[in-house]
Amino acid sequence: METFIKAFIAYFVIVDPVGTSVIFGALTQGKDEHYGRKMAFRAVFLSTMLVLSFGLWGGSLLGTLGIQMESFRIAGGLLIFYAAFGMITRPDSSSDPYQKDVFEDISVYPLTIPLIAGPGCLTLTVLLFSGARDKDASLIPLIGAILCIFLVTYFSFLFSRALVRMVGQTVNQMFNRLLGVILASLAIQFVADGIKGLWG
Repeated sequence: METFIKAFIAYFVIVDPVGTSVIFGALTQGKDEHYGRKMAFRAVFLSTMLVLSFGLWGGSLLGTLGIQMESFRIAGGLLIFYAAFGMITRPDSSSDPYQKDVFEDISVYPLTIPLIAGPGCLTLTVLLFSGARDKDASLIPLIGAILCIFLVTYFSFLFSRALVRMVGQTVNQMFNRLLGVILASLAIQFVADGIKGLWG
C-alpha cells in the first residue's frame, strides 16, 4: 500500500489531471460532446498502454538503442512548446463558424504525447519500475497506481467542459492564453533540463 500511495502521488503531480483537463477543454473547444468523449477515451487508453509498456520494457529498449532519457526531455519540450504556441496564437473558435465541422485527432498529439504520457511521466515510470525490480518487489502496486491516475484523468476530461462553462467565455480565453505561456515555460524547462543532463 505504501508503494501504491507514493507512486499515485508522484503520478498525480507529474500528470496533473486537473491542469491537463483544462488544456483538454481548450483543445476541444468548439467541438461536440461526442468528439470530446472519444478523444478523452482514446487519449487515456493510449497513454495507459504507452506508460505500462514503457515501464515493463522501456528501460531495456532505450539502453539497447543507446537513447538517453534527456533526449526524451528535449524532444518532449519542443513538442509542448509547439502546442503552447498554438494555444497562445490560435484565434477564438467562435470567429470561425466552420471550425466545429473539422475533425481533428488530438488523442495522440498533443494529449497522449507529450501532455499525459510526456517525458516526465515516462522518466518517472522507468525509475519506479527499475527501483521495484532492484528490490525484487511486486510491480502490481505500480500498475495499480498508473491505472488509478489515468482513470482520474479520464473523468477530469469528461468534466472539463463544465469547468470551462463555469468560468465563462472571456475568462476562459484569457486563461487559455495564460496557460499557453505557462506551458511554453514548462517546455523551455524540459529542454533546459535535457541539455543539462546531456552535458552534465
